[in-house]
Amino acid sequence: MIPVASPRIGFEEKEFVLSALGAGELSGNFGGFIPRFESEFAQFCCVDHAVAVSNGTTALHLAIAALGIGPGDEVLVQTFTNMATAFAVSYVGAIPVPIDIDSKTWNINPALIKERITSKTKAIIVVHIFGHPVDMDPVLDIAREHGLFVIEDCAEAHGAKYKGKIVGGLGDVGCFSFYANKIITTGEGGMVTTNNSKLAATLRSLKSLGYGTGKTKFNHDLIGFNYRMPNVIAAIGCAQMKLISENIEKKRWIAAEYSVRLRRYADLQLPIEEGYANAVYWVYHINLRGDLSGRRDAFMAKLKACGVETRESFWPLNKQKVYLDQGIVNEIDCPVANDVGLNGLYLPSGPVITLNEIEIVTSAIDKAICEV
Repeated sequence: MIPVASPRIGFEEKEFVLSALGAGELSGNFGGFIPRFESEFAQFCCVDHAVAVSNGTTALHLAIAALGIGPGDEVLVQTFTNMATAFAVSYVGAIPVPIDIDSKTWNINPALIKERITSKTKAIIVVHIFGHPVDMDPVLDIAREHGLFVIEDCAEAHGAKYKGKIVGGLGDVGCFSFYANKIITTGEGGMVTTNNSKLAATLRSLKSLGYGTGKTKFNHDLIGFNYRMPNVIAAIGCAQMKLISENIEKKRWIAAEYSVRLRRYADLQLPIEEGYANAVYWVYHINLRGDLSGRRDAFMAKLKACGVETRESFWPLNKQKVYLDQGIVNEIDCPVANDVGLNGLYLPSGPVITLNEIEIVTSAIDKAICEV
């Protein structure tokens, strides 16, 4: 079975982990690899501050909490995303409001944002889906006009660029994941990025239970969280930073190889790269159109029978049972995302995939199209 994703782990990751273990620097309270990882990642993202946390979901929760968003507030959320994006809004008692997506990029459609803003709206969360950056200028213009925060969910977009600027520093705060299938990985783990020094200080306090300093360490000014990244995990991140540019280059190569082989199929909608974007193609996502529409399960089953693992697309926020039961979303509100949720899937595209494996995948697709 050709896996949908496999991490690229080398010798240096093991060396760094053994170094942390040998020094007894395992936790998230101390150790040299945490500040090193934060510094190197901030430099990579061209931001002033990066705060290492336990995973991408806690990065989102921490960012929302640090911005002061709370019960009764509304946050506009790109409906087509991993539900961690919306759940983080719910964690603080706020209400996620789904916004439909653009049919070409599968990112939030900026033209639909204004109509969902109310007096309760406090922020917009954009998701650079599958590593393609959102068209940020109109989003930022709307946010400035209405006094809203902009949170970038960059979990899938390490190194992606919008008009030459790396994502994670375009809004008020950026949130990254280092899960095992991401551009770089620490197994779990995440990072929050910002250019706001005051916000960075709040993030650092909140992620570590809001401890005081010196003799007042155990006198807490904030109700904080235990979202620290262990130093032994940061050690893996430091080694992975040496691979990040190569991994992005490999991801772009994978996408190019798939596209040149699949563009002859009229019933496959392939990922695009808009003129303002430098995408990192976290995964190679396709959408079934025409005669293949509505046949995703059968299509995926055919690929599996040929030894090719795939994954279905995210199920949109506006169709999630947990939110439908609460009466805060309407499942018919986001037709573009609904279509992709039913017909989208992504192909094996991990950083260790070979050209021979890509050719096997595309041959399996050819067979599936003929047989479905």
